Amino acid sequence: MGPLAGIRIVELGGIGPGPFASMLFAEMGADVVRIGRPGAEGIKGFDKRYQLLNRGRRTIAMDLKNPRALETVKRMIAQADAVTEGFRPGVAERLGLGPDDCLKLNPKIVYGRITGWGQEGPLAAEPGHDINYIALTGALHAIGSKDGPPVPPLNLVGDFGGGAMYLAFGIVCALLEARSSGKGQVVDAAMVDGASSLMTMMYGMHAAGLWTDDRGSNRLDSGTPWYDVYETSDGKWISIGCNEPQFYEALLNRLGVDRTTLPADRHDRKGWPAIRACFTRKFREKTRDQWCETMAGCEVCFAPVLSMAEAPQHPHMKARGTFVELDGVVQPAPAPRFSRTKPEIRHSAGSAGQQSDDVLGDWGFGAAEISQLRACGAVG
Repeated sequence: MGPLAGIRIVELGGIGPGPFASMLFAEMGADVVRIGRPGAEGIKGFDKRYQLLNRGRRTIAMDLKNPRALETVKRMIAQADAVTEGFRPGVAERLGLGPDDCLKLNPKIVYGRITGWGQEGPLAAEPGHDINYIALTGALHAIGSKDGPPVPPLNLVGDFGGGAMYLAFGIVCALLEARSSGKGQVVDAAMVDGASSLMTMMYGMHAAGLWTDDRGSNRLDSGTPWYDVYETSDGKWISIGCNEPQFYEALLNRLGVDRTTLPADRHDRKGWPAIRACFTRKFREKTRDQWCETMAGCEVCFAPVLSMAEAPQHPHMKARGTFVELDGVVQPAPAPRFSRTKPEIRHSAGSAGQQSDDVLGDWGFGAAEISQLRACGAVG
């Protein structure tokens, strides 16, 4: 069992960051029950066994506007250690499941909330998505090539990095504190806050004059020619990150570069175009796989740029078991790893929603009560 074994969490179903955080809790051993909407339609053709954010926990479909369903959820919350919700501000309160409602039921409950803009502020009531939230933090502006537009980094920075991970961290912190104080509290995880926090190092460098707002001109944003991606002869790509002098020297050795053709001081920005042109020309001389062989074991800070189809098949990823297969779906394994209390995926995404009676029974509901909840439409 994982390190959170014995923790009970009620997840008021949402999309994106909320389910991702709940997936993490479940894989760490917590008993997480997802409350979903009856008959909720997902993306057409997106079979539930592929909806990996729902894995690891059991789901019950409940109509929270049904008084019996609301009563059932409140009874579960009274027994839980934490509850999570990802509604727009005010929605949980209107349902009768806001923080005050839940803390009255259970003074030790940790109430985790995840939104894009936060619970208050001029934009709190406005709709938005990951791209909008990170646009406000400076993160989106900083990502992209020189003279090109900002590039959305999937929804990794807002939804998952700045949202779900901070929600999960905040809830675990509050659970630890509740053990000593005996009191619960509200965790307000806003993606604008979390994504801004992820930018802490860059803001420090910016204040010191070591980072410019000129995109693609800095140490870690493809500005330097030795921290970038290059195309190979077969149209594929490789990555290099040779910031330190010994790695840069190793790269020049493996490329077979005549050092007299390059600027003596690589940190002189005026010489960067010449270095980049040299690297561009050299990397186009071989295929990606040939460069993998050339760079193997020489401490260059090098890796091939793999597609999602390729990544699980890489020897390193296979050796570590970074990916697993469940229900015929290749997917990332739980992370991080623990030496003793090992995480696991206890329920595949495809099995979500098939154990309602078992869940309710585990949370203290009798067979007659469960039948009544089904009969009145409270439980789907």
